[in-house]
Amino acid sequence: MIEVQNLTKRYPTQTAVADVTFSVKEGEIVGFLGPNGAGKTTTMRVLTGFLPPTSGTARIAGHDVLTQSDAARAALGYLPESAALYPEMRVREYLAYRARLEGVSGTAVKSRVSEAVERCLLADVADRKIDNLSKGYRQRTALAGALVHQPPVLILDEPTVGLDPMQIIKIREMIRTLGRERAVLLSTHILPEVDAVCDRVLIIDRGRIVAEGTPQELRSRLAGKPVVRAAFRGIVPAADELTAVPGILSVTVEGDAAETRAKAEYDPAAGDPREEIFKLAVARGYVLRELAFDVGSLESVFVELMRHEETAAPEIVAAESVAPPPSEEGLPS
Repeated sequence: MIEVQNLTKRYPTQTAVADVTFSVKEGEIVGFLGPNGAGKTTTMRVLTGFLPPTSGTARIAGHDVLTQSDAARAALGYLPESAALYPEMRVREYLAYRARLEGVSGTAVKSRVSEAVERCLLADVADRKIDNLSKGYRQRTALAGALVHQPPVLILDEPTVGLDPMQIIKIREMIRTLGRERAVLLSTHILPEVDAVCDRVLIIDRGRIVAEGTPQELRSRLAGKPVVRAAFRGIVPAADELTAVPGILSVTVEGDAAETRAKAEYDPAAGDPREEIFKLAVARGYVLRELAFDVGSLESVFVELMRHEETAAPEIVAAESVAPPPSEEGLPS
């Protein structure tokens, strides 16, 4: 539904996006991550028709964003980070206005508005002025406006920014539901949100895609050596004991008189160390309270990829290929 091939956007002095290629399928939610200035916003502006590409192609639901811009925009719902709303309008009025702007016929406007209100959980405020709504309800209203013409593609830029925890949960649930029948590209700086919502992740830096895969794949490939976590009752010489387990590379220990907690990096080529740790605890008479893998976080992946001081540019990590690093800085996005 979203197809980007060798997309490049250059300005007179800098390259904002350099030879970017990716796709988003129907029924897929893809997280689009990167630091400020990485090229996220420029890419989304090209996809939404606000900027023309310098070279390469971008298609929305099969329509080229440059040569078939009207059809591409009709197939797209866009929620910018700061959505423009009309505070003097009531929610239903605004959605009806948006529906007509998006080309919904007069007879279908009412049903489309009712569906958007129901889907975005706006029934309680549908007849209130937007000016009187909380930020959470305003965000839902903006999302309903992007959905009211039932587009097959959604591009969402920081959809939960500034919301309280309960509002964030509701918006995330809504996005997951919407993603079952649409292609969704989601830009966010909240990395746990990617784990909670997205099927796949794209990380862009200095105008290039530097990593791509599911959250689990990226953690496995980029979060460093795997770690197993163990907790024992009381004071246990865990550093000495665990270091002796085959495959354990290093051990860090913390705790108090009540409990000793240890994290051990291990070599996956040596196999799963948990059985040996369990046998060790039994043999020594230790009470083992916890034994589990410590799953790496997307934050650690992101930080690892953004370390520029060691090399001129980050290594590009894709599913099966490695591309040359970029040489130019991107414009602020």
